Order: sequence, then C-alpha cells, then structure tokens
Amino acid sequence: MENCIFCKIARGEIPAEVVWKDEHVLVFKDIHPATPKHFLAIPLEHIPTVNDADANNAAILGRLFVAAAETAKKFGFAESGYRCVVNCNRDAGQELFHLHMHIMAGKKFGWPPG
Repeated sequence: MENCIFCKIARGEIPAEVVWKDEHVLVFKDIHPATPKHFLAIPLEHIPTVNDADANNAAILGRLFVAAAETAKKFGFAESGYRCVVNCNRDAGQELFHLHMHIMAGKKFGWPPG
C-alpha cells in the first residue's frame, strides 16, 4: 500500500534498524519500545489486520513466528522468555493497519496482561 508506513519500511523508503529478514518477513527494532527488548515483525505483503488474512497467507503468518524465534535466539532471550503480541483493530490497540507482531522481552510478564 502506497502510504502505509510499514510498507515504506519494507521497501526501504523509511529507515529502520532491521535485525532479520527473509523473502516474506522483516523484523526491526521498535522506535518506541514498551519493554527493554521490543521488535516488530511485519509481513512484506500488505495485510491490514488479522481479519484480512486468509488461507493464501498461511505461510507468511507462520513465518512471523519463525522470525520471532530467530530474533529471540539472536538477541539472547529465547530461553528466558518473550511475548508475541498481534493486535487486531482499534479496540485491541492496533494503530497501524499493516498486520504486525510485537516481539517483547527483557522483563517478566504477568497474566492476564494489564
């Protein structure tokens, strides 16, 4: 999508601190981290929300989790633990409408989330 900030990051039009990339997914450091270690994993294909995903996107959605695991290993928090969060639509807190996964670590999380 032309004006989507995450599409612009994926195309290299907006700089980001990329930490992992394959042919389907890009992972970069969040510029407003909510935890000491906070990354965003985005599909290179524009998918606005989880509701817009379908069976044709199954491999890409799976790659988001592979990217999370690889990022956790690379940055040393795979064993201590991390949280993967995908928000869908405004009531869940989605602000940018390009599906993305938050990969968060560096603190102990509770359940249920606040």
